[in-house]
Amino acid sequence: MHHPRCTLRSTVGRCFVALPLLLIAAVALHAEPLRLSGLFTDGVVLQRDKPIRVWGWAEPGAEVTVSLQDTTSRTHAGADGAWGLELPARAAVRAGIELSARSQGNEVRVRDVLVGEVWLCSGQSNMEWMVSQSDQGDEEVSSARFPHIRHFRVPKLAAETPQADVRGVWRPAVPEHVGAFTGVGFFFAREVHLALEGVPVGLINASWGGKMIEVFLPPTAIARTPHGPAIERRWLAETAEMNARQVDYPRLLDEWTRARTLARERGESFARARPSNPAEILAQHRPCCAFNGMIAPLVPCSIRGTLWYQGEHNISRPAEYLTLFPALIHDWRERFGQGETPFYFVQLSAYSAPMDKSRIGFAELRDAQTRTLAVPATGMAVTIDIGTPDNVHPRNKQDVGRRLARLAKAHTYGLGGEFSGPTFQSAARQGDTLQLTFAHADGGLVARQQPLPGFEVAGDDGVFRTAVAQVEGSLVKLSAAAVPEPRQIRYAWSNAPETALFNRSGLPAVPFRTVLP
Repeated sequence: MHHPRCTLRSTVGRCFVALPLLLIAAVALHAEPLRLSGLFTDGVVLQRDKPIRVWGWAEPGAEVTVSLQDTTSRTHAGADGAWGLELPARAAVRAGIELSARSQGNEVRVRDVLVGEVWLCSGQSNMEWMVSQSDQGDEEVSSARFPHIRHFRVPKLAAETPQADVRGVWRPAVPEHVGAFTGVGFFFAREVHLALEGVPVGLINASWGGKMIEVFLPPTAIARTPHGPAIERRWLAETAEMNARQVDYPRLLDEWTRARTLARERGESFARARPSNPAEILAQHRPCCAFNGMIAPLVPCSIRGTLWYQGEHNISRPAEYLTLFPALIHDWRERFGQGETPFYFVQLSAYSAPMDKSRIGFAELRDAQTRTLAVPATGMAVTIDIGTPDNVHPRNKQDVGRRLARLAKAHTYGLGGEFSGPTFQSAARQGDTLQLTFAHADGGLVARQQPLPGFEVAGDDGVFRTAVAQVEGSLVKLSAAAVPEPRQIRYAWSNAPETALFNRSGLPAVPFRTVLP
């Protein structure tokens, strides 16, 4: 097997210019006799029904033998000590087996190995949000008895260059550990695990809150889009700003420390926040840094697919997201080298976003997400109805996981079932009304309010006005006295819109906008 990691190290370079605040060292590969990638630790879940990729490091040129139960494969380490091989695909394994590697008299054993479905979970804080922080978190934690659902937390690392290895521990979904799992990932895995009659599910959690999509992209992917120069300009401007702020940071930290000490000596409460370190902030905003530190070391792991929940930090630049998001999907698929693996993502929930003066930044970003469905083997879980307008972190992660699982059950596992809410198809004029038809409306549409909120129309002046919307069977009929000749229609087109249009599976309509012929 040609080792994909060798290609990775030779084709992915540094991202933009190296600047004083970001002297982040790469992982040093010691001259060890034998070592497996940090993904392969006790309790690991391997992907079923695909060749099983295993990699690590050994003495340069040494023969390496890897065995999984009754199958064995051999290879030789390269000049840099890196090696990689494939073991034959196998069906699900529910009882723990052993993976072993041997080289020059040294042996590494990995115990309690399962074979099932492996999903990479990535994005920002809503993917990172833990089970314990979700609705009924205490109950979810105490009732979790799913030892065949397992979770590997990729450590947060903002790296200047692609890292070769990762360190972490596989944990089972039991009360002692499940509270720290990604909530969205766990609730997705629980649905899939039960639907597949107990097939093990492994979650590789590479999420990091407060991050723009740029940090999850390698430089080569950014370079393929037209946005590289703009991203670099922003990075240089932020670097200059943070370097300037860094000058005052030691003084501010010293003042804060002395004030806290004085308050303690007086027995007074002290609620003042510790000053933020500009160097740490900048390191985490560096384009490509999360890709380098958290995604690159996972390649070329065999996975079933990816779950993604991100976008809140890109609402001011939805036009960029329209290109960057597909670029990320294409790039990750290319690197993992397993074809068009499923990529299911969450559309942003309702949030008032007081910092967004346009009041439609979230709507524009949602539209960019919807348009990404043009990329093959993607799916979108709409969550517009379960957001919390006053909090960017909705606690209802159960329904988010279930809606992602609907996509997987329908498309990945062939189990059928409705996976989408009503999706706009067409509009036809009939007198002074418009008749809208929708896909995913079998059995008729459901209006949880009549007239329906959220619909707007605009004429030649481009000014949108509220439309009166009524559900009649599988149609929505629109009228607006102030707009006798509508040219545009949009639905749920604000940061935190009121929504009431669903299908009979209880899934909300997809926000949309369209121009009439």
